[in-house]
Amino acid sequence: MTTPFGSHELTRFPADPRDRLRAWDAADEYLLRHLDAGTGERGPVDLAGAGQITVVGDRWGALTTALAAYHPAQITDSALARAATEANLDRAGIGTAKSTVTLLTTRDAPPARIDVLLVRVPKSLALLEDQLRRLAPHLHEGTVVVGTGMVKEIHTSTLDLFEKVIGPTRTSLAEKKARLIFTTPDPAVLAAAGPSPWPLTYTVDQEGGSGAGLTVVNHAGIFCADRLDVGTRFFLQSIPTNTDGARVVDLGCGNGVVGTAVQMADPDAEVVFTDESYQAVASARATYEANVRPGRRTAEFLVGDGVAMLPPSSVDLILNNPPFHSHQATTDATALRMFAQSRKALRPGGELWVVANRHMGYHTHLQRLFGNQEVVASEPRFVVLRAVKREAERRGR
Repeated sequence: MTTPFGSHELTRFPADPRDRLRAWDAADEYLLRHLDAGTGERGPVDLAGAGQITVVGDRWGALTTALAAYHPAQITDSALARAATEANLDRAGIGTAKSTVTLLTTRDAPPARIDVLLVRVPKSLALLEDQLRRLAPHLHEGTVVVGTGMVKEIHTSTLDLFEKVIGPTRTSLAEKKARLIFTTPDPAVLAAAGPSPWPLTYTVDQEGGSGAGLTVVNHAGIFCADRLDVGTRFFLQSIPTNTDGARVVDLGCGNGVVGTAVQMADPDAEVVFTDESYQAVASARATYEANVRPGRRTAEFLVGDGVAMLPPSSVDLILNNPPFHSHQATTDATALRMFAQSRKALRPGGELWVVANRHMGYHTHLQRLFGNQEVVASEPRFVVLRAVKREAERRGR
Protein backbone atom coordinates (compact mmCIF):
# COMPACT_ATOMS: atom_id res chain seq x y z
CA MET A 1 0.00 0.00 0.00
CA THR A 2 1.51 3.31 -1.10
CA THR A 3 0.29 6.42 0.76
CA PRO A 4 1.54 9.93 1.51
CA PHE A 5 2.82 8.46 4.78
CA GLY A 6 4.98 5.81 3.11
CA SER A 7 4.72 2.43 1.42
CA HIS A 8 4.01 -0.69 3.43
CA GLU A 9 3.64 -4.38 2.70
CA LEU A 10 0.41 -5.42 4.38
CA THR A 11 -1.33 -8.75 4.83
CA ARG A 12 -4.48 -10.01 6.47
CA PHE A 13 -4.24 -12.48 9.34
CA PRO A 14 -3.43 -15.26 9.19
CA ALA A 15 -1.29 -14.49 6.16
CA ASP A 16 -2.12 -16.74 3.22
CA PRO A 17 -0.39 -16.26 -0.15
CA ARG A 18 -3.46 -17.77 -1.84
CA ASP A 19 -5.75 -15.11 -0.40
CA ARG A 20 -6.56 -12.60 -3.14
CA LEU A 21 -8.23 -10.16 -0.73
CA ARG A 22 -6.07 -7.15 0.15
CA ALA A 23 -5.45 -5.84 3.66
CA TRP A 24 -6.65 -2.37 2.63
CA ASP A 25 -9.04 -0.78 0.17
CA ALA A 26 -9.93 2.52 -1.47
CA ALA A 27 -11.59 3.81 1.71
CA ASP A 28 -8.32 3.50 3.65
CA GLU A 29 -6.40 5.20 0.83
CA TYR A 30 -8.93 8.04 0.56
CA LEU A 31 -8.75 8.81 4.27
CA LEU A 32 -4.94 8.87 4.27
CA ARG A 33 -4.88 11.18 1.23
CA HIS A 34 -7.27 13.52 2.98
CA LEU A 35 -5.22 13.62 6.17
CA ASP A 36 -2.17 14.63 4.13
CA ALA A 37 -3.63 17.01 1.55
CA GLY A 38 -7.23 17.76 2.44
CA THR A 39 -10.42 17.13 0.50
CA GLY A 40 -12.53 19.80 -1.17
CA GLU A 41 -13.14 22.60 1.33
CA ARG A 42 -11.49 20.60 4.12
CA GLY A 43 -7.76 21.13 4.51
CA PRO A 44 -5.16 18.61 5.66
CA VAL A 45 -4.97 17.56 9.30
CA ASP A 46 -1.91 18.63 11.29
CA LEU A 47 -1.21 15.19 12.72
CA ALA A 48 2.16 16.19 14.18
CA GLY A 49 0.53 18.72 16.49
CA ALA A 50 -2.88 17.09 16.79
CA GLY A 51 -2.55 15.33 20.13
CA GLN A 52 -4.18 11.95 20.74
CA ILE A 53 -5.13 10.17 17.49
CA THR A 54 -7.57 7.28 17.82
CA VAL A 55 -8.34 4.86 14.97
CA VAL A 56 -11.55 2.85 15.34
CA GLY A 57 -12.40 -0.24 13.28
CA ASP A 58 -9.12 -0.45 11.35
CA ARG A 59 -9.76 -3.74 9.59
CA TRP A 60 -6.27 -5.13 9.10
CA GLY A 61 -4.07 -2.37 10.53
CA ALA A 62 -3.54 -0.40 7.33
CA LEU A 63 -4.44 2.95 8.90
CA THR A 64 -2.60 2.28 12.15
CA THR A 65 0.55 1.16 10.32
CA ALA A 66 0.54 4.17 7.98
CA LEU A 67 0.07 6.59 10.90
CA ALA A 68 2.34 4.85 13.41
CA ALA A 69 4.77 7.79 13.50
CA TYR A 70 1.99 9.85 15.15
CA HIS A 71 1.51 7.34 18.03
CA PRO A 72 -2.15 6.45 17.43
CA ALA A 73 -4.38 4.28 19.58
CA GLN A 74 -6.27 1.58 17.71
CA ILE A 75 -9.64 0.28 18.92
CA THR A 76 -10.82 -2.96 17.33
CA ASP A 77 -13.40 -5.67 18.00
CA SER A 78 -11.43 -8.27 16.05
CA ALA A 79 -8.59 -10.38 17.46
CA LEU A 80 -7.59 -11.16 13.87
CA ALA A 81 -7.44 -7.45 12.99
CA ARG A 82 -5.30 -6.88 16.08
CA ALA A 83 -2.96 -9.74 15.13
CA ALA A 84 -2.76 -8.40 11.56
CA THR A 85 -1.89 -4.96 12.89
CA GLU A 86 0.90 -6.37 15.06
CA ALA A 87 2.29 -8.36 12.12
CA ASN A 88 2.09 -5.41 9.74
CA LEU A 89 3.77 -3.08 12.25
CA ASP A 90 6.54 -5.63 12.79
CA ARG A 91 6.96 -6.04 9.03
CA ALA A 92 7.35 -2.26 8.78
CA GLY A 93 10.00 -2.32 11.49
CA ILE A 94 7.79 -0.35 13.87
CA GLY A 95 6.74 -2.78 16.59
CA THR A 96 3.99 -2.22 19.14
CA ALA A 97 5.79 -0.59 22.03
CA LYS A 98 3.28 1.53 23.95
CA SER A 99 5.28 4.65 23.10
CA THR A 100 4.57 3.96 19.41
CA VAL A 101 1.10 2.45 19.06
CA THR A 102 -1.53 1.59 21.68
CA LEU A 103 -3.69 -1.42 20.79
CA LEU A 104 -7.08 -1.47 22.51
CA THR A 105 -10.21 -3.60 22.12
CA THR A 106 -13.86 -2.57 22.17
CA ARG A 107 -13.98 -3.88 25.74
CA ASP A 108 -11.16 -1.57 26.93
CA ALA A 109 -11.53 2.00 28.16
CA PRO A 110 -10.73 4.45 25.34
CA PRO A 111 -8.10 7.19 25.66
CA ALA A 112 -9.16 9.83 28.18
CA ARG A 113 -9.02 12.65 25.60
CA ILE A 114 -9.30 12.15 21.83
CA ASP A 115 -8.13 14.95 19.55
CA VAL A 116 -8.41 13.16 16.18
CA LEU A 117 -10.96 10.37 15.74
CA LEU A 118 -10.71 8.27 12.57
CA VAL A 119 -13.56 5.79 12.09
CA ARG A 120 -13.61 2.95 9.59
CA VAL A 121 -17.37 2.41 9.32
CA PRO A 122 -18.23 -1.15 10.42
CA LYS A 123 -20.79 -3.39 8.77
CA SER A 124 -22.91 -3.33 11.94
CA LEU A 125 -24.76 -0.08 12.62
CA ALA A 126 -25.30 -1.27 16.19
CA LEU A 127 -21.55 -1.62 16.74
CA LEU A 128 -21.01 1.86 15.31
CA GLU A 129 -23.60 3.32 17.68
CA ASP A 130 -22.07 1.53 20.66
CA GLN A 131 -18.60 2.80 19.74
CA LEU A 132 -19.66 6.40 19.12
CA ARG A 133 -21.64 6.60 22.36
CA ARG A 134 -18.72 5.17 24.34
CA LEU A 135 -16.32 7.61 22.68
CA ALA A 136 -18.50 10.74 22.92
CA PRO A 137 -17.46 11.63 26.51
CA HIS A 138 -13.81 11.60 25.37
CA LEU A 139 -14.31 14.06 22.50
CA HIS A 140 -14.23 17.83 22.69
CA GLU A 141 -15.25 20.77 20.54
CA GLY A 142 -11.92 20.78 18.71
CA THR A 143 -11.74 17.06 17.97
CA VAL A 144 -11.28 16.30 14.28
CA VAL A 145 -13.68 13.48 13.35
CA VAL A 146 -13.36 11.75 9.98
CA GLY A 147 -15.05 8.51 9.00
CA THR A 148 -14.38 6.42 5.92
CA GLY A 149 -15.98 3.54 4.07
CA MET A 150 -16.99 2.29 0.69
CA VAL A 151 -20.10 3.94 -0.76
CA LYS A 152 -22.15 0.76 -0.23
CA GLU A 153 -21.23 0.82 3.47
CA ILE A 154 -22.34 4.39 4.19
CA HIS A 155 -26.09 4.91 4.40
CA THR A 156 -28.35 7.71 5.55
CA SER A 157 -28.67 5.89 8.89
CA THR A 158 -24.87 5.98 9.21
CA LEU A 159 -24.75 9.75 8.77
CA ASP A 160 -27.74 10.24 11.06
CA LEU A 161 -25.92 8.33 13.78
CA PHE A 162 -22.79 10.49 13.57
CA GLU A 163 -24.99 13.58 13.69
CA LYS A 164 -27.11 12.33 16.57
CA VAL A 165 -24.18 11.33 18.80
CA ILE A 166 -21.42 13.81 17.85
CA GLY A 167 -22.65 16.75 15.78
CA PRO A 168 -23.28 18.18 12.30
CA THR A 169 -22.22 15.74 9.59
CA ARG A 170 -21.61 15.86 5.85
CA THR A 171 -19.92 13.61 3.32
CA SER A 172 -17.28 14.02 0.65
CA LEU A 173 -17.61 13.28 -3.01
CA ALA A 174 -17.02 9.63 -3.87
CA GLU A 175 -13.62 8.52 -5.15
CA LYS A 176 -13.03 4.97 -6.37
CA LYS A 177 -16.37 4.03 -4.77
CA ALA A 178 -15.18 5.29 -1.38
CA ARG A 179 -16.48 8.20 0.65
CA LEU A 180 -15.43 10.23 3.69
CA ILE A 181 -17.62 11.43 6.56
CA PHE A 182 -16.86 14.77 8.24
CA THR A 183 -18.43 15.44 11.64
CA THR A 184 -18.02 18.60 13.71
CA PRO A 185 -18.37 17.89 17.44
CA ASP A 186 -21.09 19.94 19.11
CA PRO A 187 -20.67 20.15 22.91
CA ALA A 188 -24.44 20.12 23.40
CA VAL A 189 -24.85 17.02 21.25
CA LEU A 190 -21.94 15.26 22.97
CA ALA A 191 -23.39 16.04 26.38
CA ALA A 192 -26.79 14.67 25.38
CA ALA A 193 -25.48 11.54 23.64
CA GLY A 194 -26.15 9.30 26.62
CA PRO A 195 -24.76 5.83 27.33
CA SER A 196 -24.78 2.93 24.90
CA PRO A 197 -28.11 1.04 24.91
CA TRP A 198 -26.21 -2.25 24.67
CA PRO A 199 -26.26 -5.08 25.61
CA LEU A 200 -29.74 -6.31 24.74
CA THR A 201 -31.34 -9.36 26.39
CA TYR A 202 -34.07 -11.73 25.21
CA THR A 203 -35.42 -15.19 26.02
CA VAL A 204 -35.38 -18.03 23.47
CA ASP A 205 -38.91 -19.20 22.70
CA GLN A 206 -40.16 -22.77 22.93
CA GLU A 207 -39.29 -23.46 19.29
CA GLY A 208 -35.62 -22.91 20.03
CA GLY A 209 -34.80 -26.59 20.48
CA SER A 210 -32.30 -27.25 23.27
CA GLY A 211 -31.96 -23.48 23.72
CA ALA A 212 -35.63 -22.96 24.62
CA GLY A 213 -36.04 -20.80 27.71
CA LEU A 214 -32.45 -19.56 27.78
CA THR A 215 -31.69 -15.92 28.47
CA VAL A 216 -29.45 -14.53 25.71
CA VAL A 217 -27.28 -11.45 26.14
CA ASN A 218 -26.09 -9.64 23.00
CA HIS A 219 -23.47 -6.92 23.04
CA ALA A 220 -23.43 -4.58 20.04
CA GLY A 221 -22.32 -6.05 16.72
CA ILE A 222 -23.48 -9.62 17.36
CA PHE A 223 -25.61 -11.11 14.58
CA CYS A 224 -29.38 -10.94 15.25
CA ALA A 225 -29.45 -8.69 18.30
CA ASP A 226 -33.00 -9.21 19.55
CA ARG A 227 -33.90 -12.73 18.47
CA LEU A 228 -32.43 -16.12 17.65
CA ASP A 229 -31.27 -16.23 14.02
CA VAL A 230 -32.82 -18.95 11.90
CA GLY A 231 -29.57 -20.88 11.36
CA THR A 232 -28.82 -21.13 15.07
CA ARG A 233 -32.46 -22.02 15.79
CA PHE A 234 -32.23 -24.90 13.32
CA PHE A 235 -28.87 -25.97 14.80
CA LEU A 236 -30.29 -26.05 18.35
CA GLN A 237 -32.93 -28.51 17.18
CA SER A 238 -30.20 -30.90 16.02
CA ILE A 239 -27.11 -30.69 18.26
CA PRO A 240 -26.35 -33.59 20.61
CA THR A 241 -27.47 -32.92 24.20
CA ASN A 242 -26.10 -36.05 25.88
CA THR A 243 -22.40 -35.23 25.68
CA ASP A 244 -21.45 -37.40 28.68
CA GLY A 245 -19.00 -34.93 30.21
CA ALA A 246 -17.19 -34.26 26.94
CA ARG A 247 -14.91 -31.31 26.18
CA VAL A 248 -17.07 -29.27 23.82
CA VAL A 249 -16.15 -26.17 21.81
CA ASP A 250 -18.67 -23.56 20.67
CA LEU A 251 -16.57 -22.37 17.72
CA GLY A 252 -17.45 -18.90 16.45
CA CYS A 253 -19.65 -18.69 19.53
CA GLY A 254 -21.37 -15.36 18.91
CA ASN A 255 -23.65 -14.85 21.91
CA GLY A 256 -22.84 -18.32 23.24
CA VAL A 257 -26.35 -19.75 23.15
CA VAL A 258 -25.19 -23.06 21.58
CA GLY A 259 -22.47 -23.75 24.14
CA THR A 260 -24.74 -22.65 26.98
CA ALA A 261 -27.44 -25.05 25.77
CA VAL A 262 -24.90 -27.89 25.90
CA GLN A 263 -23.85 -26.95 29.43
CA MET A 264 -27.47 -26.78 30.62
CA ALA A 265 -28.20 -30.21 29.14
CA ASP A 266 -25.01 -31.79 30.51
CA PRO A 267 -23.67 -30.18 33.72
CA ASP A 268 -20.52 -32.32 33.44
CA ALA A 269 -19.62 -31.02 30.00
CA GLU A 270 -16.46 -28.93 29.75
CA VAL A 271 -17.45 -26.11 27.40
CA VAL A 272 -15.06 -23.77 25.60
CA PHE A 273 -16.41 -20.63 23.92
CA THR A 274 -14.19 -19.10 21.23
CA ASP A 275 -14.63 -16.26 18.74
CA GLU A 276 -12.44 -13.66 17.04
CA SER A 277 -14.77 -10.89 18.28
CA TYR A 278 -14.22 -9.41 21.73
CA GLN A 279 -17.89 -8.37 21.75
CA ALA A 280 -18.96 -11.92 20.96
CA VAL A 281 -16.94 -13.53 23.74
CA ALA A 282 -18.22 -10.92 26.20
CA SER A 283 -21.76 -11.81 25.05
CA ALA A 284 -21.10 -15.54 25.43
CA ARG A 285 -19.79 -15.04 28.95
CA ALA A 286 -22.84 -12.93 29.88
CA THR A 287 -25.24 -15.49 28.35
CA TYR A 288 -23.52 -18.33 30.21
CA GLU A 289 -23.61 -16.48 33.53
CA ALA A 290 -27.28 -15.54 33.04
CA ASN A 291 -28.28 -19.21 32.78
CA VAL A 292 -25.78 -21.48 34.51
CA ARG A 293 -26.02 -21.72 38.28
CA PRO A 294 -22.89 -20.91 40.29
CA GLY A 295 -21.07 -24.03 41.31
CA ARG A 296 -21.34 -25.83 37.99
CA ARG A 297 -18.23 -26.56 35.96
CA THR A 298 -16.60 -23.28 34.89
CA ALA A 299 -16.52 -22.63 31.17
CA GLU A 300 -13.54 -21.27 29.24
CA PHE A 301 -13.79 -18.13 27.12
CA LEU A 302 -11.16 -17.46 24.44
CA VAL A 303 -10.75 -14.63 21.93
CA GLY A 304 -8.62 -15.59 18.95
CA ASP A 305 -8.28 -17.47 15.70
CA GLY A 306 -10.80 -20.29 15.98
CA VAL A 307 -9.39 -23.25 17.91
CA ALA A 308 -5.80 -22.61 16.85
CA MET A 309 -4.90 -21.88 20.47
CA LEU A 310 -6.11 -25.31 21.69
CA PRO A 311 -3.71 -28.27 21.94
CA PRO A 312 -3.99 -30.93 19.21
CA SER A 313 -6.30 -33.86 19.97
CA SER A 314 -7.77 -32.17 23.04
CA VAL A 315 -11.47 -31.82 22.13
CA ASP A 316 -14.36 -34.29 21.82
CA LEU A 317 -17.02 -32.20 20.07
CA ILE A 318 -16.94 -28.94 18.10
CA LEU A 319 -20.14 -27.09 17.21
CA ASN A 320 -19.78 -24.46 14.49
CA ASN A 321 -21.98 -21.95 12.67
CA PRO A 322 -19.27 -20.47 10.42
CA PRO A 323 -19.45 -16.99 8.89
CA PHE A 324 -19.31 -16.62 5.13
CA HIS A 325 -18.43 -12.91 5.05
CA SER A 326 -15.21 -11.08 5.80
CA HIS A 327 -16.53 -7.54 6.23
CA GLN A 328 -18.26 -6.90 2.86
CA ALA A 329 -16.53 -9.73 0.98
CA THR A 330 -18.25 -13.10 0.58
CA THR A 331 -15.72 -15.85 1.22
CA ASP A 332 -15.50 -19.40 2.54
CA ALA A 333 -11.89 -18.90 3.70
CA THR A 334 -12.83 -18.44 7.37
CA ALA A 335 -15.03 -21.53 7.41
CA LEU A 336 -12.41 -23.71 5.72
CA ARG A 337 -9.79 -22.53 8.21
CA MET A 338 -12.16 -23.41 11.05
CA PHE A 339 -12.70 -26.90 9.61
CA ALA A 340 -8.96 -27.55 9.25
CA GLN A 341 -8.28 -26.29 12.77
CA SER A 342 -11.10 -28.47 14.10
CA ARG A 343 -9.65 -31.61 12.55
CA LYS A 344 -6.38 -30.91 14.33
CA ALA A 345 -7.98 -30.07 17.69
CA LEU A 346 -10.33 -33.08 17.78
CA ARG A 347 -9.36 -36.33 19.44
CA PRO A 348 -9.65 -39.48 17.29
CA GLY A 349 -13.34 -40.27 17.26
CA GLY A 350 -14.20 -36.62 17.94
CA GLU A 351 -16.91 -34.91 15.93
CA LEU A 352 -17.37 -31.59 14.12
CA TRP A 353 -20.98 -30.45 13.68
CA VAL A 354 -21.64 -27.58 11.27
CA VAL A 355 -24.77 -25.64 10.39
CA ALA A 356 -24.64 -23.62 7.18
CA ASN A 357 -26.58 -22.30 4.24
CA ARG A 358 -27.07 -25.22 1.90
CA HIS A 359 -25.59 -23.36 -1.09
CA MET A 360 -22.16 -23.08 0.58
CA GLY A 361 -21.45 -26.74 -0.28
CA TYR A 362 -19.41 -27.42 2.85
CA HIS A 363 -20.07 -31.16 2.62
CA THR A 364 -17.42 -31.44 -0.12
CA HIS A 365 -14.80 -29.69 2.02
CA LEU A 366 -15.58 -31.85 5.05
CA GLN A 367 -15.40 -35.00 2.95
CA ARG A 368 -11.96 -33.97 1.71
CA LEU A 369 -10.64 -33.03 5.15
CA PHE A 370 -12.13 -35.82 7.27
CA GLY A 371 -12.72 -38.53 4.68
CA ASN A 372 -16.36 -38.63 5.75
CA GLN A 373 -19.42 -36.48 6.39
CA GLU A 374 -23.13 -36.98 6.81
CA VAL A 375 -26.24 -34.83 6.74
CA VAL A 376 -27.79 -34.81 10.20
CA ALA A 377 -30.68 -32.49 9.38
CA SER A 378 -31.78 -30.41 6.42
CA GLU A 379 -34.44 -27.99 5.30
CA PRO A 380 -34.70 -25.87 2.16
CA ARG A 381 -32.26 -23.20 3.33
CA PHE A 382 -29.99 -24.81 5.95
CA VAL A 383 -28.20 -28.09 6.50
CA VAL A 384 -26.51 -29.59 9.57
CA LEU A 385 -23.42 -31.66 8.75
CA ARG A 386 -21.38 -34.04 10.91
CA ALA A 387 -17.80 -35.18 10.31
CA VAL A 388 -15.81 -37.59 12.49
CA LYS A 389 -12.06 -37.66 13.02
CA ARG A 390 -11.25 -41.25 12.28
CA GLU A 391 -9.69 -43.50 14.90
CA ALA A 392 -7.12 -44.57 12.28
CA GLU A 393 -5.52 -41.13 12.59
CA ARG A 394 -4.30 -42.18 16.03
CA ARG A 395 -1.91 -44.51 14.24
CA GLY A 396 -0.84 -41.90 11.69
CA ARG A 397 -2.70 -43.38 8.71
